Formats: sequence, C-alpha cells, structure tokens
Amino acid sequence: MKRRSSHYFIRKTHRYLGIFIGIQFLAWTIGGLYFSWTNIDRVHGDLEHKHVPLLGGNISLVSPDLVIKNISLQQQVDSIKSLEVVKILKQPFYSISFYSEKNLHHLLAEAQTGNLRDPVSKAEAIRIAEESFAPSSKVKSVEYITEANGHHEYRENPLPAWAVTFDHSSRTTVYVSANFGRVEDFRNGSWRIFDFLWMMHTMGYKERDDLNNLVLQIFSITGLITVLSGFTLYFVSSRRIRRLLYGKTI
Repeated sequence: MKRRSSHYFIRKTHRYLGIFIGIQFLAWTIGGLYFSWTNIDRVHGDLEHKHVPLLGGNISLVSPDLVIKNISLQQQVDSIKSLEVVKILKQPFYSISFYSEKNLHHLLAEAQTGNLRDPVSKAEAIRIAEESFAPSSKVKSVEYITEANGHHEYRENPLPAWAVTFDHSSRTTVYVSANFGRVEDFRNGSWRIFDFLWMMHTMGYKERDDLNNLVLQIFSITGLITVLSGFTLYFVSSRRIRRLLYGKTI
C-alpha cells in the first residue's frame, strides 16, 4: 500500500506540475523557434537602415573652447562628460554632455561657428528619419516622447525623442534623439514580436530585460522538479525495475 501510495503521489505531482508549467514550456518553445528562425538583421531593422555618409575631412571647425565658453554664459559648467563631432542633416555639430550642479545636460552647437542651437525640431526629426530610412515611404505619424517605461519599445534610450513612424509594410518607427540629433533606434513589426516573445521567454513582466527576476527563478526550479518527477515516475512504474527492487512484479 505504501508503494502504491507513493506511486499515486508521484503521478499526481507530475500531472499537476505539468499543467502548471506546460503553458510556460510552450511559450519557451515558441520563443526559441522564433529566435532561431528569424533573421536578426530584420529584427534590428538593418534591412531598412540606410547608412548616412560620414563628414568629409576638409571641414573647418572652431575650437571646442569657444563652445564651452558660450555654454558658460548661460549656465555653470562643472565638468565635461563627452564632446564629439556629429553630422546632422549634412552639417557638422558639436554634441556636448556636461554636468552642471550635479545634473547632466546635453547640448548641440554649430561646429563651424560655435553657436549653441535648440534641440532637434519636429521638422528636422522627420528629415533625419527619412535620411536614415532606406525604403521610399511617407511619414505616417510623429510623436514627441518625454518618458518611456520598462515596457516601451524605446526604453533605456535618451529622452526626449521624436518617434517617426513610416507608412511601410515593416511598420517601422525611427526614434530620433532631440538633444543628440541622431537616430537612436529602429523598431519594426518583427522586433515587436521578438520583444514580446523575449518577455515571455525571460518572464520579465515588470522589466523585460531582467534575467534574474523571481518569477523566472521559481518556474525554472518548478520545471526541473517536473522533469525529475517524470524520470522518477518512469522508474517506479517500470516492471523490470520493480522486479529488480522487490523481487516480483507489483
């Protein structure tokens, strides 16, 4: 009776664990299939991304000292985090990140005059997006983004930004940073499917890129128990093994 009771307990445990974990196993399998069968370049938007030519080597630039002095006329500059020359709509600009009273700021300045300029406007963002998007398509919508939570497709990128969506079969949205004047991300339909399945795969329902979340840890342990209970059920149900253990078939 004790052996039969243990068999019954193992079968019940395996059955209910299978139901509990089965849906997640299915999500993991579907996600794995999509990840392995989908062209990652399509997911990243590389197939629609047109690379803009670099600045020529014969350009004349003012000293960054002049730019920093112009910034100092408006606000205190405690330290410089980064300073680089960037190309915005075929023109050279200084992109400067600096700390002022412990706050990080980002500014653009004309690299040929040293004059500071305002963040990228809506019209400029559209032109920058069109310049970087290879297919000839009309702009469907433009949105100004000032915040993005852990599930937003533009998460963990510089804000504010312009989201320029094109009327194209790829359903691509090009995100242009207002302060940096550059394309930060391409997001299309393939990426959104990938992102959703990645969330299901990692079980990062709060933040999609958290691989150490408690839910995933619990399900991983539960999945291991389910597999081990299946092996155990096989051994305790095998007539040959029972004959070896108990000397007769039960």
